[in-house]
Order: sequence, then C-alpha cells, then structure tokens
Amino acid sequence: MTRETWATRVGFILAAVGSAVGLGNIWRFPWVTADNGGSAFLLVYLAVVLLVGVPGLLGEFVIGRRGKQSPVGALRNLSGSRSWGAWGVFYVGTAVALLSFYSVVGGWILRYFAESAVGIVGGSPAYFAAPGQYFGGAAAGVDALGFHLLFLGLTALVVVGGVRRGIELGTKVMMPAVLALLVGLAVWAGTRPGAADAYAFYLRFDPTTIRANLFDVLAPAAGQALFTLSLGAGTMITYASYIDEDRSLPFDGTVIAVLNTLVGVLAGLVVFPLLFSLGVDPAQTEPGPGALFVGLAGAFSQLPAGALVATVFFGVVVLAALSSSISMLEIPVSFLVDEYGVGRRRAVGLVAGTVVVTGSVCALDPTIAGVGVFGFVAGPLVDTLLTAGLAAALLFVGWVMGRDAVAEFREGAGRAAALATPWLLTVGVVLPIFLVFTLLTTFGVDARLGVWPTVLVSVLVGAVAFLGLRTERSVV
Repeated sequence: MTRETWATRVGFILAAVGSAVGLGNIWRFPWVTADNGGSAFLLVYLAVVLLVGVPGLLGEFVIGRRGKQSPVGALRNLSGSRSWGAWGVFYVGTAVALLSFYSVVGGWILRYFAESAVGIVGGSPAYFAAPGQYFGGAAAGVDALGFHLLFLGLTALVVVGGVRRGIELGTKVMMPAVLALLVGLAVWAGTRPGAADAYAFYLRFDPTTIRANLFDVLAPAAGQALFTLSLGAGTMITYASYIDEDRSLPFDGTVIAVLNTLVGVLAGLVVFPLLFSLGVDPAQTEPGPGALFVGLAGAFSQLPAGALVATVFFGVVVLAALSSSISMLEIPVSFLVDEYGVGRRRAVGLVAGTVVVTGSVCALDPTIAGVGVFGFVAGPLVDTLLTAGLAAALLFVGWVMGRDAVAEFREGAGRAAALATPWLLTVGVVLPIFLVFTLLTTFGVDARLGVWPTVLVSVLVGAVAFLGLRTERSVV
C-alpha cells in the first residue's frame, strides 16, 4: 500500500499549526498571560516556546520523517526494539483520551455557534437570557452527547478523505479563515470603548511577578507551550511521517511555533477589549471552558448585533477546535493503516466508534469516587500523558537515534544544520529533566519537598533513565 504524503510544504505547516491551535489558544492563553504578569509572562512563555517547544517539536519531526510510519512503527523500526514499539501504543491511547474530552468541548462550541447563527435571523440566541443556566444544561447530559457525536462526525468526515484531500485541504481552508477572522475581530475590538485599558490589563509589564514567583510562572508557561504546540501525543510524529521531501525542519518548526503563538496573542486582543467595553471585570472571571460559554457569551448579549459577533467568534473557535481534533483522530487511524493494513475508511470508523463510547462517558460525566470523569480526563490525566509522552520521545531521539537524529536534523536545514549537535544535547538531556520536574510539580511534589529538592529528584530520575537507555542501546 502506497503511503500518502503532503502535497505541499504549506499544507504540512498549516496542518501542524491547525493541530496546535485550539481552545487553549483562543481562551486559555489570554487569561494565563493576564494572570501571570502580562507581557513579562509573555516573554517567559516565548522563551519556553523557543528553548523547549521548538526543540521538542523538532524531536518529534525527526522521528516522524525518519520513520515514515505511525508512532508505533517509527519507534519500533528506528530502535529495532519491540519495547519501543509497545511504547508507541501509548501515543495511540493518549490520542483517544484527548479526543474523548475534546470532542465533547467541540460539541459545546458547535452548539453555541449554531445557536448564535439561528439568533441572527430568529431573534436572540437562547443563551443570551441566562448564560450560566444555559451552559449548565448544555455541558453534560443527552444534549452534550448529541453534539459530541455531531462534532466527532465532522472530524471523521475530514480524516476519511485522507492526508491530501481531507486533512491538508481542510486545514488550508480552516487556518487562513481562523487568522483572518481573528485579525478582523481584533481590529474591530480595538475600536470599542475601554480598549486601551484592556491592552494595559492584558499586556502590562510586571517583572515583579516573575522575580517573586519564577517557578510558579514557569509551570503555566511550560504547560501552555507544550499543550498548544500539540506535543507529547505523537501528533507531530504522525504528521512528519507524511513528508516526502528534504526540507528544513528547523524552519518549519519555528514557523509553526510563531503562528501558534500569534493566534494566542490575537485571541487576547479580541477577548479583553470586548469585556472591558462592556464593563466586565476579567479579574472576576475564572478561565476555562465555562468562562468562554458564560462570561464572554453573556457579554455578547449587550452588544449591538451581538448574535452576529457571537456567530463569527464561535465560528473561529469551531474551526480551531476542528483542526485540532482532526490531528488527534489521525494518530490511531494511521496506526491501524500502517500496522494492520486496514483501509482508511474502515480505520476511521473503528476509531470513531471507540471515541463514540469513551467520549459519551465524558459527555454524560458520571462521578466516580467523587470525581467527574470529564474533569479527570481533561485535567490531570491528559497533562500527565502529554508530559510523559514528550519526555519519552526526546529520550528516544537523544539516546536511541543519536547520530541518526543529527543526520535527519541536518537534511535540508541549510545554515541551521550547525545547531544539530547542541539541539541533540538539549533534547536528550536538558529537556527530559525539565519535563520530569514539570511532571513532579503536577503531582505536588515541590509543595512537599521544596523546589530545589524536586529539581534534584528530577536530575536523579533523568540520570537513571540515561543510564538505562545507554545500557539498552549497547546490548542491542
């Protein structure tokens, strides 16, 4: 079976950007920035993107382009070890977990988009009257289940079209539309009363926050960077496996990171001027999906032509969410196609059928041992899986691929080829330790031991991993 490839370089870049751009950029990024020092946090975030995100992105690209298969086949064949192939299944499971909650959130967005569009011609949207109550009824239950299935169906419809006619064609339309609509909304929002105060709130430079709480600020910056760059789930390994020509991976990775960050910044230039113009205090609005559907959705009701503005805004979010969910579905689909020779249409059906079940559990959101399933999957489970997944990929690049990774990095890189050796040291040693530290802080180890003892534990864990991988490689 001939493996598909991207038709154009632009198609690959837009597909990768589409995977990275999602709800985290449109909503979470502006709030995290505003809550952690404004433009000072933005500088920390950009540093994390440059020093952690881009090298990590290149690590997954190297595995994908060198392996030319799904994460399972790429890790197994490049290492000659079935154990690494088994670890590749971890990425498949992570993708299913991600899609299980993301399709539910996508269903919420789709519902609000449809409600807003209907409101343009049929009066005002139903959520205008009581935003909080409306979201409470839409967030879980039979209605949430129905829209989850609809959103998943749209995702499957794109993926079944294949790499060129489905994913590439879809993202070539969606991503320019997202950027154009966000720019238009940002320009319009800048004309609203209170825009200057909004910019001051969003982009104020507060270095004291950074100096006094560096590690507290570093954690959300790292989490935002990794999640929004779509790292740790095998997405970029899968997408890079469809590249059929030598091109500069450093250039592509940098462009993807810049465009991804641009979307997050633009979202803040829309959200905050709009809230300030309506007298809504962003400091009193908690970040998260509920805020998107309660705080901002409620603000639309106070605008002239509020239903139209809401339709455009939720249309942007639908496109962003859909472009991300497409990449999540492609990971297990590529696994079935590559490993078992399953036809793409049947593979999409099998994976989508699985997510129908797992996502339905999240949509109905039963409580197990006092914890909601949706909250657990969308929060600690996904954070842990993504961090562990990226750490493993980088260890693989640094300690298993080694010189092959350097050679792959240099292919088509031009002058950036000189960065190959420092990059390998970074992804093989520095970043895994950083990610272990992030994982330990997720479980509150730093609160019990202190920051520096946690750093020491991270270094020790990294050293054990390095020695184990070096021993395994010498045996193989």
